[in-house]
Amino acid sequence: MVEKPWMDGRYARHRSLPDFGEMGQKALVDSTVICIGAGGLGSPALLYLAAAGIGRIRIVDNDTVDETNLQRQVIHSNAEIGEPKVDSAARRIQMLNPLVECEIHQTRMTTENALNLLKDVDVLIDGTDNLPTRYLIDDACAIANIPWVHASLFRYEGQVTVFNHENGPRYRDLHPDPPPSGALLNCEEAGVIGALPGILGSIQAMEAIKILSGIGEPLSGRLMLIDTKTMEARHLTYEASTTRQEVTELNRHNDYAESRCVTDGGMPMNSMTVIELHDLMQQDKPPFLLDVRRAEEEDICSIPDTDLRVRHTDILMHIDEIPSDRVVVVYCRSGIRSMTAIHALAASGRDPELLHNLAGGILAWSAEIDPTMPRY
Repeated sequence: MVEKPWMDGRYARHRSLPDFGEMGQKALVDSTVICIGAGGLGSPALLYLAAAGIGRIRIVDNDTVDETNLQRQVIHSNAEIGEPKVDSAARRIQMLNPLVECEIHQTRMTTENALNLLKDVDVLIDGTDNLPTRYLIDDACAIANIPWVHASLFRYEGQVTVFNHENGPRYRDLHPDPPPSGALLNCEEAGVIGALPGILGSIQAMEAIKILSGIGEPLSGRLMLIDTKTMEARHLTYEASTTRQEVTELNRHNDYAESRCVTDGGMPMNSMTVIELHDLMQQDKPPFLLDVRRAEEEDICSIPDTDLRVRHTDILMHIDEIPSDRVVVVYCRSGIRSMTAIHALAASGRDPELLHNLAGGILAWSAEIDPTMPRY
């Protein structure tokens, strides 16, 4: 082991910085950062944190590298397709900076493992793309007293902020309650320009470096908004809520659920696998197949013999086109927006027993029924 790793030549430009110097670099080398997600945001954040000399980097991700990731997830390469993202990311980090200690966890962050994952962590990087995990991160970081750097993106726009820094505002101050399941699209469903997560992830790395070294003013209580079409950036301020309920344990399970898959009346939502659907489509009276994706997604691929395509947000405008006396199977890309459509149909009086959500959506159809179908 190098006796004074912060004095390594690779950090010379850091040590020559005013207000940073040797002490700033030593702070980075002595710190531990956890990154939840090694995808679009995690890729640049991990690379720049490793290059900066963070002593220990903990990576949490349960996904594998897919061809569709490579447009933006630059820590991975074509050679790693099919490999766990944590393995690919750790290998790239070691190639970039062998002085960094890399710890990998091929898993999702859950209520069972969250607090263990946060042991001895100084800063958390949010590289997730779903709301339930962000609420879990917020509560876990509040319990563990860890600041975390959040970023999110949509198509050409993004936002970055810092939560829970020195008793500063938290995610629940900005977003007190989760929206209905499926109300928001992730980047795979909505699309995203590839360089945008590179910009945001780099800013996340910068914010983490500022927090760890004590330089500058972190984005605590300030939400930075970026529109890459115009390259305009602005800041919104927010404060800690005086009525926010403090968290002492990870017990808000409804907020952490991947999907609250029940109708408005409380009845469990029916789910159908793609294999079950494929078998039913061979019968004399197949189910009515409803696609609730956008028109441009339909142009990429569709399940054969789809009866109707209506965007999930417009479902009630076309309710008369959906039969009320047949089994209706609703699908989207991954099975989230279709749940929202079923909620709306059931709330409008349709028999929930006749409504079925296609589990895994068209991605599952491509994986299990027709491998030639394009994935997006």
